[in-house]
Amino acid sequence: MSEDRRLAVLRAIVEDYVATQEPVGSRMLTERHSLGVSPATIRNDMAALEEAGLIAQPHTSAGRIPTDQGYRLFVDRLAQVRPLSAPQRRAIETFLSDGVDLDDVLGRAGRLVAQLTGQVAVVQYPSLRRSGLRHLELVPIGVDRLLVVVITDTGRVEQRILEVPTLAEATPTADDGSLAELRARLNVAAAGKRLAELPVAFEQVTNEVDLALKPLAALIVATVVDTLDEKNEERIVLTGTANLARASMRFEQGLGPVLEALEEQVVLLGLLSEMTHDATLLSQAAPGVGPVAVRIGQENRHEGLTEASVVTTGYGPVEDGDAVAFLGSIGPTRMDYPGTIASVRAVARYLSRVLPS
Repeated sequence: MSEDRRLAVLRAIVEDYVATQEPVGSRMLTERHSLGVSPATIRNDMAALEEAGLIAQPHTSAGRIPTDQGYRLFVDRLAQVRPLSAPQRRAIETFLSDGVDLDDVLGRAGRLVAQLTGQVAVVQYPSLRRSGLRHLELVPIGVDRLLVVVITDTGRVEQRILEVPTLAEATPTADDGSLAELRARLNVAAAGKRLAELPVAFEQVTNEVDLALKPLAALIVATVVDTLDEKNEERIVLTGTANLARASMRFEQGLGPVLEALEEQVVLLGLLSEMTHDATLLSQAAPGVGPVAVRIGQENRHEGLTEASVVTTGYGPVEDGDAVAFLGSIGPTRMDYPGTIASVRAVARYLSRVLPS
């Protein structure tokens, strides 16, 4: 019973500290929460929590604040995540569904997370490694150039222009019929395959086409494979950095280290992916959305984020626990964890709905 009560005291301290930004004393807990025990018992519980490293006293005669370990226990013991209101859910769905293309949709998703949480939002573009090829188009432009358009099943569109001298010669190797046949063969070969599987499938097409068409086929295949190389997928949307200015007092080392960490996109992408494997995963995963992961303070291995917390989840079709991409929220450790988790999860769910399927 004392263990449950101490967890209730810890939960009350976290909630009050997040709300007031002030250290929490036993008198405040007695006045604001129905804990069912005397102030003396609460003081004893606070002493036990402090001894366990879950709360700390920032200075003499002050109340207590949660430590990273205390926030971790609070998050791990969340009984439920506060759902968003019906108007909030409708606003999210409407705002995302009005996006005109992938760039617009992801930008809107980032702005939503930043607005709902009052923190920084980070949204990863759909991973090419986890995407498939929806359609490949070959369009002659001029007499010696060819536009190659690649559309993935997650809505990414990549375009490349090839210099093809044979187009100007009007030979059978590059006439409209040959291009149509080549396009059809490549699209059939790509059906149902992930982008990482395309080089092998396309090599077979190159081997099977007429001898005169092989050079053009090889050039197109090489261009598509290079375009879809994983090195080209390191893209994220980062919004809400101005929100950090309003929370600057929560970072003892100042905003500099955090801002520097946010500028390193490779670090952020690695962190988002890594968290799905070794961070604490909350059980409240929404249908079609991966589980929510939370990393707090010193759990972040990047020095610039040791005073920050990161909440992230996957979005898009989740197959074998592997999402198409990730989105998350980054803010000070003194954050509204239930609200942040609910916001990140809700935006991920609606983002999954509006992505091309």
